[in-house]
Amino acid sequence: MAEESYSAKDIQVLKDLTAVRKRPAMYIGDTSTRGLHHLVNEVLDNSVDEALIGFCTHIYVVIHTDNSVTVDDNGRGIPVDLHAEYNLSAVEIVMTKLHAGGKFDDKVYKVAGGLHGVGISVVNALSEWLEVEVRRNNHRYYQKYERGKPLGPLEELHVPEDEWKECGTKVRFKPDFEIFGPYEIDAGILTTRLRELAFLNKGLSLTLKDERTGEEKQFQYEGGIAAFLEYINRSKHVLHEPILFEDDKEGVKAEIGVQFNDSYAENIFSFVNNVKTIEGGKHLSGFKAALTRVLNDYGRESNLLKKINLDGEDVREGLSAVISVKLRDPQFEGQTKTKLGNSEVKGVVESIVREHMWEFLEEHPNDAASIIKKAMETAHAREAARRAREIVRKKDFIADSLPGKLADCSEKDPARRELYIVEGDSAGGSAKQARDKNFQAILPIRGKILNVEKARLDKILKSTEIRALITALGAGMGEDFDLEQIRYHKVIIMSDADVDGAHIRTLLLTFFYRYMQELVSMNHVYIAQPPLYMVKKGKDERYAFSDEEYQKILAALGVTEGDTGVKIQRYKGLGEMNAEQLWETTMNPETRCIKRVNLADAAEADWLFTVLMGEEVEPRRNFITAHALEVMNLDV
Repeated sequence: MAEESYSAKDIQVLKDLTAVRKRPAMYIGDTSTRGLHHLVNEVLDNSVDEALIGFCTHIYVVIHTDNSVTVDDNGRGIPVDLHAEYNLSAVEIVMTKLHAGGKFDDKVYKVAGGLHGVGISVVNALSEWLEVEVRRNNHRYYQKYERGKPLGPLEELHVPEDEWKECGTKVRFKPDFEIFGPYEIDAGILTTRLRELAFLNKGLSLTLKDERTGEEKQFQYEGGIAAFLEYINRSKHVLHEPILFEDDKEGVKAEIGVQFNDSYAENIFSFVNNVKTIEGGKHLSGFKAALTRVLNDYGRESNLLKKINLDGEDVREGLSAVISVKLRDPQFEGQTKTKLGNSEVKGVVESIVREHMWEFLEEHPNDAASIIKKAMETAHAREAARRAREIVRKKDFIADSLPGKLADCSEKDPARRELYIVEGDSAGGSAKQARDKNFQAILPIRGKILNVEKARLDKILKSTEIRALITALGAGMGEDFDLEQIRYHKVIIMSDADVDGAHIRTLLLTFFYRYMQELVSMNHVYIAQPPLYMVKKGKDERYAFSDEEYQKILAALGVTEGDTGVKIQRYKGLGEMNAEQLWETTMNPETRCIKRVNLADAAEADWLFTVLMGEEVEPRRNFITAHALEVMNLDV
């Protein structure tokens, strides 16, 4: 075999935006639905940055029927004059050059969300086409691009005086199908983002129109973070009025809202320059450290705490908080901006929180007593939970407790391993026979697991089924959860297609959301879709996964339910399928249909779990009444 040639001619230099199209994940995280919506966020960030410095009051977002998106603001408009070095319009520079923009010094923008400077040019590179229209000084300018390349120079549009509009920038782009495949823009994801931006920017008006459905929503909140807390806690019993404070120290401006409720869940939303920091960072660490310290110090000084020391979990049970910081030069981990890395921010936020929280506690002693009493109750439960957790952490727990339940797989790479959580021993037996032992593990659960929305951690860890689930996954839970230790990258809930099956799915999802939220947010949780019907005519055997599909199959085969020569089976449970049928319809990666569980709106998910799974009956009754007409399948 001849030696392969490798020389200078094999070295590629990727010019302009070619590198972005070659390796899009380096710039937007991935090319799934998360990356697709990141494009919209990049354009939105630019408009919101104009609002931060007082030049934009309204942003209008449109999802068009062709899956393109328009973002139109009434800011100053991108500059259109020629750039001295490149002899191109400033618009074209911004649209086609990486690390180009007006945010790298503090002359134009004091703070900005798009400080990586690759945002809008990356959107341009990853779009099938992009159009930009700039309105400045009673003139209107237009330019179009295809896959990052301009189709012509910036041109001025001749518009009659009576059609002149206020200044601003309008960008319309269509994500490239070659990059993103079949993914479509999700109005729910954009709704969440626009709502958050409206909460974080008092008075800023944001409108979302979906031309596919005709639905239009406007978001504008004069209450800012106070309104955000009210939204988060709208179905909970709060212990006090919102604690709100703003401060500016050492170039870091912090706006923080805190409110405790009587639930067991912790809900903290953190942002930097309006960008949601999903993985937190130094600002969140500073907040948590200060909150724990100030409640301990105040509790001891006021004789509310004596022999007990509160830890972070104790003081954050039932906490809803919004932390929004703005700073000149945020250092994010990666272009997807999910974790703040500026070490100096931790101390600044810690100082601000300690000062203002102490002031609140001193001025509101009754509220302070309620907060500390709740934390003390949590601390006592924590000690009981610690003893239960130690059992879960024992290295020999799997060996001692799971041989009869967990049928593990031989594959060692977690990325290739799947765990099916199966309802009941009967279905578990079928699944064990149907599975591919190389990469599919089966964990049967007996009956309905504990509703964790109504229980503290100590009670949760006494549940045999939950302990088995925690140990099988191998990554801990709650504060101890470590996604890097997860033993399976696909966790698939497989339950019957009836009311009991739906209830079991909901109980499991509640547990994952409350105690392994990163498992959900990082797209590791799936729901299996077993068929509802099997229709067999001769040797032709087909499966229907919905009533609608069932009717189509009958029509395609030219039969009706009463015809002779046709066999119809309605599956009421997984145990009614034999191993071969279960493999072919529900477990074979080549033919199965599984739904991935996404966490698009954490605040909405928290509210829904509180309403449906919490203690209060009235909100649940109201929800059921409001949505009764939307029920598709009623099992009575």
